[in-house]
Amino acid sequence: MLRLAHLSDVHLGPLPDMSYRELASKRITGYINWQRNRKANLHDQVIGMLLDDMKARAPDHIAVTGDLVNLALDAEVEVARQWLEEVGHGDDVSVVPGNHDAYVPGALDKACRAWGKWMWGDGKAQPAHRGAFPYMRVRGDMAIIGVSSARATAPFMASGYFGSTQARRLGRMLDEAKTKGLCRVILIHHPPVRGAAPQHKRLYGIGRFKKVMLRHGAELVLHGHTHLPSLYWLDGRDGRVPVLGVAAAGQAIGGSKPAAQYNLIEIDGGPDSWGVRVQRRGLMYGHEGVREIVAQTLLPAEEGAQKLIASRSQAK
Repeated sequence: MLRLAHLSDVHLGPLPDMSYRELASKRITGYINWQRNRKANLHDQVIGMLLDDMKARAPDHIAVTGDLVNLALDAEVEVARQWLEEVGHGDDVSVVPGNHDAYVPGALDKACRAWGKWMWGDGKAQPAHRGAFPYMRVRGDMAIIGVSSARATAPFMASGYFGSTQARRLGRMLDEAKTKGLCRVILIHHPPVRGAAPQHKRLYGIGRFKKVMLRHGAELVLHGHTHLPSLYWLDGRDGRVPVLGVAAAGQAIGGSKPAAQYNLIEIDGGPDSWGVRVQRRGLMYGHEGVREIVAQTLLPAEEGAQKLIASRSQAK
């Protein structure tokens, strides 16, 4: 059995000091949003609590699906690199970037260079760059395939993009992994599902992603971005593919979104008969510490399973 931990939307803070030149861009809107909203609800302390609980469960691998930073300032990118060192060795942690990691033009390339060893595919120990996605890593019977949906966007936009080049590469990797009898897990920041995110935060290329699933299949897709624990399903070549989201890892109790959580996923079985179970662990209103919130079997798919929604008490 393999145990995979999944967290996302870390949004490490606080923001470092910024120059007027750095603020003379889309960053000014992000800075205002941080001061008005995120500053009060995103805390490094809860991230530390999640990591302590996660490491106590000794996962075989950790997946981080983007938004490590807020405005993609150089100082933030370096802090995130140091944080990744604490999370685990580059061989044991796989990262894909989010829209906040590509907040302004040029930021994504800097993030990829700084976080490269957590983004290298097997046999690709060289500086990562935005054109190097998707990458594939094989860990035991699991193929981890990292897709980038991150791109710089205009102010008040947080959309992502999945293009034809990545689609072709992803299809080849999925076929290669299936031939080897591996359980295929895709990492992407934006949910590749229609209606999962508002229009200004959606993924462009959802139809393209759906075609890849229909032609090649996968066992599991992990994403972040919405700051919500969720479970959707896509039609795949060999059956339905679960698409699993997670609450923001830095979210404190008391905000409008569910408090910090991570997914602990167990994978067993073999080709054509994979078993995938998820335990959602995190903070809950009225309770101390990190605890199990819900557990569910994803594969074989439970009849009628569509979407995991945080209860009203969890969202407080």
